[in-house]
Amino acid sequence: MAYTYLITGATSDVGRTLIERLLHNAPTDTLVLAQGCGDLAKMAELCRRYPGQLRTYDVDLSDRAKVDAFVEVLAADAPTHFIHLPALPVVNTKFKAFDQRRFDLDLEIEVHSAVRICKAVLPAMARAKFGRVLFIQTSYTIGCPPKNTAAYVMAKSAIGGLVKSLAVEYAKFGITVNCVAPSMMETHFLKDTPDLIVQAAAEDNPMGRNATPADVVPAMAFLLSDEAGFITGVTLPVTGGSAIV
Repeated sequence: MAYTYLITGATSDVGRTLIERLLHNAPTDTLVLAQGCGDLAKMAELCRRYPGQLRTYDVDLSDRAKVDAFVEVLAADAPTHFIHLPALPVVNTKFKAFDQRRFDLDLEIEVHSAVRICKAVLPAMARAKFGRVLFIQTSYTIGCPPKNTAAYVMAKSAIGGLVKSLAVEYAKFGITVNCVAPSMMETHFLKDTPDLIVQAAAEDNPMGRNATPADVVPAMAFLLSDEAGFITGVTLPVTGGSAIV
């Protein structure tokens, strides 16, 4: 069976690392459909290395009409795997300064687009009796979250609810729906996070450092694999011990 991976937020550090993992030594009929937004230049090297196996799409996930047009384009390829990674960078701010406009934008990008894409791709997976759906959450939803992260934690908690609901509904069709929940990961995503917060997180981690994409992607690859066919509805912490379920 030829696999087609749809990855939204593919231009992120995690997305590019995952694509490299999926395509390295993969059968030549493996296809990755990679969404970015105004930053597809980041995919140039991967496109060069994997010609014919990587298709890029510039789509603004905050625009519902553009998301709907995107899923119509995807219909011809019928993804077997859907990995949803996009989110706005974390902004640490007290709730009294809550930015409603930015929160609504993040919900569109992170949650509403996920719902619309799932509605489009899950029926074909169900007919095929096979599928893998994977989201990226956060260790902040495990136990007590850090202060001043209300918007981020609310959006990620919504993703967690979607995962559990879809997992129960689609398990009978051979579709698994899961999350990975990394602790603070040192990527471009932290560009708006003060260095002191990043350093403090590293010092507080039992392993003495923050996560990297290389730490998280192997867990993602496992949940996307055939071997993980009896695992669904889980949120897998990848935290170096800073959050333990």
